[in-house]
Amino acid sequence: MTLNQLKYIIELSKENSINEAAKKLFISQPSLTAALKSLEQEIGFDIFLRKKSGISLTVKGAEFLGYAKSVIEQYEILDAKYISKNNIKKTFHVSMQHYTFAVNAFIKVINQYGMDEYEFEIHETKTYDVIENVKNQKSEVGILYLNDYNQAVLEKIFNEAGLSFTPLFDCGIYAYMSKKNPLSDRKEITMEDLDDYPCLTFAQGDYNSFYFAEEVLSTYHYKRMVRANDRATLLNLMVGINGYTLCSGIICEDLNGTDYCAVKLKTDEKMTIGYISRKLSVLSEIGEKYISELSKYREKVLK
Repeated sequence: MTLNQLKYIIELSKENSINEAAKKLFISQPSLTAALKSLEQEIGFDIFLRKKSGISLTVKGAEFLGYAKSVIEQYEILDAKYISKNNIKKTFHVSMQHYTFAVNAFIKVINQYGMDEYEFEIHETKTYDVIENVKNQKSEVGILYLNDYNQAVLEKIFNEAGLSFTPLFDCGIYAYMSKKNPLSDRKEITMEDLDDYPCLTFAQGDYNSFYFAEEVLSTYHYKRMVRANDRATLLNLMVGINGYTLCSGIICEDLNGTDYCAVKLKTDEKMTIGYISRKLSVLSEIGEKYISELSKYREKVLK
């Protein structure tokens, strides 16, 4: 296995075509095909499926690609620092379900480390994508929650993907809503109290299993429901149609403003906020700092 072969794999995954990748790499198609075949024979499995329309990654190939990218990135850093003497920036990528506090922690890390040496990337996205991004090394960590309902299924998925879940803190369940909502002045509410108001949830795309839902009580029979793709839209719907979403209750007025509140839901349900990372991997210094910033929100969990 050579660095050139790994670079070939990365380019092939971008182009989904041996012919087009060969052009980009400035080598002949037969040479690229031979290099790919040699690597697949060495590792013992097919990286790509060959079809008339082109090529596509196999399941094992997608996993291999993640490691290949990591190796090439580390090589380029070494080359820049010790050989070429160029100043290539280090990277820090994070994926998460839609948590304002996780974004706020990310902002604090950026402000502490600055952007002269680092390139930062944050993905506030669907549950499935959080898992895939960490699995394929597009993100160092992924922030999500477990509870009694989804834990067994998600931990099986984590294990099969070579990931581990580390808990950070436990939270009760709160209904997050606009302060203009008629229920906003309550100290505690029930699901029956909420029945006449639209429940707002984050759309999960093709992976819309209850186990991938970002909100607890995903199997409850809601009379009214609206799905959205982003947090800004969800906040607008809270104001516009008196909607609510079920969440941890951790308030970040720095980002969301002061027009919203969290009302405790009368339920025994709990959620455990934590992060996934690759098994046997060691978090980077900046990754450790990010987790440290996240852990501080343990003190802000509403009782």
